[in-house]
Amino acid sequence: MKRLLPIAVVFGGCLAVLAQEQRVITTRSLLAEMVDLATLAEYPDPPFTCRQFSSYDRASTSPDDAATWFANGDAGKFLRVEERGGRKEFVMMDAAGPGAIVRIWSANPTGTLRIYLDQDEKPLVEAPMGDLLGGQVPGVPAPIAGFRSRGWNSYFPIPYAKHCKVTSDQEGFYYHVGYRTYPAATAVRTFTPAELEELAPYTHELAAKLSFPRERKTAAGAPRPQTLALEAGGKAARRFDGRGAIVEMQCALAGASLGDAAAPWRNILLTMSFDGERTVAVPLGDFFGGGPGVNAYASLPLGVTRDGVMWSRWVMPFQKEAVIELENRGPLPVSVSLAVERQDYRWTDRSMHFHAQWKGEHELPTRPMRDWNYLHATGQGAFVGAAFSIANPNKIWWGEGDEKIYVDGETFPSFFGTGTEDYYGYAWGSPERFTHAYHSQPRCDGPGNYGYTAINRWHILDRIPFQRDFRFDMEIWHWTETIKVHISAVTYWYARPGGKGDADAPTAEQAALRPMPKYEPPRTPGAIEGESMVIVERTGNPQRQDLDGCSGETQLWWRDGKPGERLVLEFPVSESGRYRVFVRCVKARDYGISQLYLNDQTAGEPLDLYSPTVAAGQEVAVGEFTLPAGSNRLTVEIVGANEKGTKDYMFGLDYLRLERVP
Repeated sequence: MKRLLPIAVVFGGCLAVLAQEQRVITTRSLLAEMVDLATLAEYPDPPFTCRQFSSYDRASTSPDDAATWFANGDAGKFLRVEERGGRKEFVMMDAAGPGAIVRIWSANPTGTLRIYLDQDEKPLVEAPMGDLLGGQVPGVPAPIAGFRSRGWNSYFPIPYAKHCKVTSDQEGFYYHVGYRTYPAATAVRTFTPAELEELAPYTHELAAKLSFPRERKTAAGAPRPQTLALEAGGKAARRFDGRGAIVEMQCALAGASLGDAAAPWRNILLTMSFDGERTVAVPLGDFFGGGPGVNAYASLPLGVTRDGVMWSRWVMPFQKEAVIELENRGPLPVSVSLAVERQDYRWTDRSMHFHAQWKGEHELPTRPMRDWNYLHATGQGAFVGAAFSIANPNKIWWGEGDEKIYVDGETFPSFFGTGTEDYYGYAWGSPERFTHAYHSQPRCDGPGNYGYTAINRWHILDRIPFQRDFRFDMEIWHWTETIKVHISAVTYWYARPGGKGDADAPTAEQAALRPMPKYEPPRTPGAIEGESMVIVERTGNPQRQDLDGCSGETQLWWRDGKPGERLVLEFPVSESGRYRVFVRCVKARDYGISQLYLNDQTAGEPLDLYSPTVAAGQEVAVGEFTLPAGSNRLTVEIVGANEKGTKDYMFGLDYLRLERVP
């Protein structure tokens, strides 16, 4: 059979040989799949299911119980606890074979990870979990495993013929274990530790490819671009007749560069039809996985260059014809450079069409919590990835929601996650941008999680086949209860002819971007910010410090002072008169006890600013004072420290507030 094998194109060496091992599932054959995008376009042979064990909150048992369905205690949950060799082992996974582990993730890997294969009493894999998931174990190099944006991922495959059990001797951590299960008669060669050394040439070649997924060598070279001029409301199409497969697309807008042109990219609708079936309907920029906007990243199937070229290497086969159409739904004309590479392809009874759809919702309230549907696909196929974006109007974390994936009529999800960022392979709501062959965060405006965020994940080795239907829900679970967000998702899958998604092409209004204003930190009305005051006299080191929870999210932080020392500040008063004076200070375990003075008059009792945690305290009234117009002075004197605290004598001023006495 003649079919497209991108591995043979990308590599002239070791991994191309691995692709020939089709009869027995081995560590070698699974490594080959990790960069073989052509394999995704054919229904698996032998077939398999893909599921996930995780530490999700076991209180979640039914969508009919809203009080528990969105439970968030997602750490430290296990199948059971075993006693072995005088130690406790917490069982993360227990599955009958034949099968293969295809992904392990954690936010906080803890203890020694042990993997028992085929009922062996001794683990065949035994290593500190952080080392194995962090790419520090010999034979499992980065980026096959690695630490990115506070998340730990290993994609090193571990096949087993009969059974697999995964444990840790510590608890309290978050985890996912993704795994395949093959039919009972499938020949699978169980992983052995000796393979780490035997396969070193292959794993290092694979690691190099995953480190630089943009690089690709072909005899034909890069496809030639064609410029399509689109008037407002205009359309243009490219048609490919006969049998074949689209293996690469490159797209650019005239004059577009990194960080701009977000609206034009969203205003152009990309549709694709294969053999008379429209299977793709996505805003053009979002299709490439990093939208909205032009956000540089490089992954195995999709990416965006720093000069604004977007590219796809999804393999898209067809029997008779393929049509790519662009429609400009924006108010201005635009020129699109489109390059498409087509290769020969022999259609078989396992070949599938490529699908992608877009869903979005504006002004989505964060309460009540809900399961927001990414995709409900029908037919026979395989799910291969999702890109997600959100416009968040504050800095607070928006993604506590778990993925819930149902395959072939499941009533309880076979993927039940531990958080949105965990599904996408990072952790702890980190705003750090990162890029990897299988998952990326190309955009996070900030500060914190404010503004637009764009994330993606591709299921290559861990693709999810389905026979009849596939449903992907993501919980909407924002820590702020009273706001509205804008969200969108692009989902990618393959299906045999006749397979369907559940979304029509988005209207121009549905796809329209909502601008996010420049971030302005919340401020207390009438506050005279501590960091804005003029320092007149000082000892130690008073300085501005960012601190969430403060007015303006900043405090004046005085450190290295000693008892008896003073910090003198000036602040303005617009009109002379009698004022009630309020102050708000920061508390922490290393903050001291301080006395305040206003224009040399004692202001209230000494303030004990001890707290076991760092936090802005309550506003405190310190008395009534007659204040002249113009400059006034606030003096801070260190007088001691709480016996529970450390003797660092720090002081933090959030603000001073004046309230005129009638």
